[in-house]
Amino acid sequence: MLRLFLFCLLSCGLPIASSASPPPLMLAGKWQDGPDVSRYLVSEKLDGVRARWDGSKLISRAGNIIPAPAWFTHAWPQYSLDGELWSTRSNFDTISAIIRRSPADDAQWRSLRFMAFDMPEHPGTFVQRLAAMRNLAHGSSNPHLAVIAQQRVADTASLHAQLREVVAAGGEGLMLHHQDNLYLHGRSEGLLKLKLFEDDEARVVGYIPGKGKYEGMTGALQMQAQDGRRFRIGSGLSDVLRADPPAIGSLVTYRYNGLTVHGLPRFARFLRVREESVPAAERP
Repeated sequence: MLRLFLFCLLSCGLPIASSASPPPLMLAGKWQDGPDVSRYLVSEKLDGVRARWDGSKLISRAGNIIPAPAWFTHAWPQYSLDGELWSTRSNFDTISAIIRRSPADDAQWRSLRFMAFDMPEHPGTFVQRLAAMRNLAHGSSNPHLAVIAQQRVADTASLHAQLREVVAAGGEGLMLHHQDNLYLHGRSEGLLKLKLFEDDEARVVGYIPGKGKYEGMTGALQMQAQDGRRFRIGSGLSDVLRADPPAIGSLVTYRYNGLTVHGLPRFARFLRVREESVPAAERP
């Protein structure tokens, strides 16, 4: 079946994603204990920058072409891949700075790899997509292209033990792909994430002036969630960020501890900027 799929890709002319707009992505829900975890493949949730390889270039989730050096993507397959540009744990800010620099800095790019975790145009189940990805990565002979390790766990207790191990080593959490899940655009019940802390993303829509020692700086970010709710984030901002806050329209990841009675994130804390450059059509 794998050979048949690869032949079809070559001969049927499947469409390649355009960089004119953000690529359609499958998004993860949250794992809740209960389902049979043995039917899922589990991988570490990498703290990198998500990107789409469209067969000829790397595209950010906001739809911007990432200026990777030609040698970085040399001999990569002509098929669409979802993945993360990644180097090491707890290194998101450095990775983000590297991929936004134009022209690309060859020396810095050599520390990165594209860790593929899905194949959007493949019509099969996740198990079949994983086999196809591994075959393509092996055939590319390029060390900067890899497939993230996937494994099965026997039960829920083993899953949480693995989560604690990953977090203790500086990782973010785990991703769970149901073995029979198809690649669908939007939120999928067959792709789930598991973390010790809840997090989400929202857009920066304004700034709250600082007071006291933060006078003349940003005291808090005015945020807007995807459903239109507005709230503030003041915790977690460094003095550098307060002096030069994320641009209006930037997509920010934040952590929180549940929701208030009004449905707003409780104790929201700034974690990182996910996208500095946002197409106008996506801005609040």
